[in-house]
Amino acid sequence: MKQIEVRLRWSPTTERVVGTLAHPDRGPIAFEYDEAFLAEPLALSPWKVPAQPGLVEHVDRAFGPLFGLFDDSLPDGWGLLLMDRWFRATGIEPGSLSPLDRLAYLGTRTMGALTYHPPREPDDDDTPSRIDLSELAAQAEQLAGSDDDVLPELRRAGGSPGGARPKVVVGIRGNEVLSGVDELPDGWEHWLVKFAGGPQTDDEGALEHAYMQMAAAAGLAVPRHRLFTKRRHFGTLRFDRVGARERRHMHTLGGLLHSDHRLPSCDYDLLLRVARGLTHDARAIAECLRRMLFNIVAHNRDDHVKNFAFLMDPDGQWTLSPAYDLVFAHGPGGEHSMTIDGEAKRPTLDHVMRLAARHGVGRADARAMVEQVHDAVAGWPAIAKASGASAKRARAIATKHVRLA
Repeated sequence: MKQIEVRLRWSPTTERVVGTLAHPDRGPIAFEYDEAFLAEPLALSPWKVPAQPGLVEHVDRAFGPLFGLFDDSLPDGWGLLLMDRWFRATGIEPGSLSPLDRLAYLGTRTMGALTYHPPREPDDDDTPSRIDLSELAAQAEQLAGSDDDVLPELRRAGGSPGGARPKVVVGIRGNEVLSGVDELPDGWEHWLVKFAGGPQTDDEGALEHAYMQMAAAAGLAVPRHRLFTKRRHFGTLRFDRVGARERRHMHTLGGLLHSDHRLPSCDYDLLLRVARGLTHDARAIAECLRRMLFNIVAHNRDDHVKNFAFLMDPDGQWTLSPAYDLVFAHGPGGEHSMTIDGEAKRPTLDHVMRLAARHGVGRADARAMVEQVHDAVAGWPAIAKASGASAKRARAIATKHVRLA
């Protein structure tokens, strides 16, 4: 049987043991909360892993082999590629690994505040060091079709984020860059930087930057963002970190509900109900509606359940995370990943208004949101040009933008 201890690490000097994950030789993964944690519990995953005594087996195998609370710590796409390269280099076939092995590999190098102990590499040096983004980006481009060894800096910095595009988590101070997924020196900030997949995708960073700028103009809550180096790699300030050393617990909508992001099965109505149940804040409801509107009008149909997240602070208070992964995307089969009042292909203003009314947002307020989003998306040509996106791509994207009527 494999076992690892789960901790909640608010900062390098403030952490709590949450409980123990166990994977028997036969049978499902199980979890048990620590008695001390239950004496002062936090609702880390209130619907699927409530804070209560006793051993709980993960039986929701349709979602995957791991509780969503811990599955949110694991990367997919790019992060798994780096992880698997390392395991193969050490003589371990990735197919033989338990999810607990992968969590232990991450150790404290996780997104969010959950960490896993003992880490698989206890002697690994995570002391922040100066790195060259251009060098890491160049190696990232080479990895997809090669058997090249992975630079240690790239493996440490790129092994935890989710998503398919190559990316790294780094410390930024002006134009200086440090490795670092946990502690940073004073004056530095935690950022996530996405690389282009190759020369043919050099426009992706500029386009995502333009979409984030357009989202801000539409009134969405977005993190600070910028482009890095001449290759225009897109970066955002990490919202699961506060300052140089503090963390926040992060849980995606998919992880909270055990909904697989690869299988479209949720409606925005469910997002709104979760936002209300977790945050008890009408502002979160309005923000979710605004993001839905933006995704409709700006033709971002990659609006799946891992692209919405919630954050918990040390007092146990939940908030909706800033918006992220806002891009032009066709979605599965040309449809939205999450339906809008049951409609995925051609949502209309009527769908939007019914959903808004169901969640207590008045017609006048909803119409004001619609008009602000329309106005922001109408500014796309100038925004795309200012971000450095190619005129050809910008024009093609503009033809797909929607006006709700």
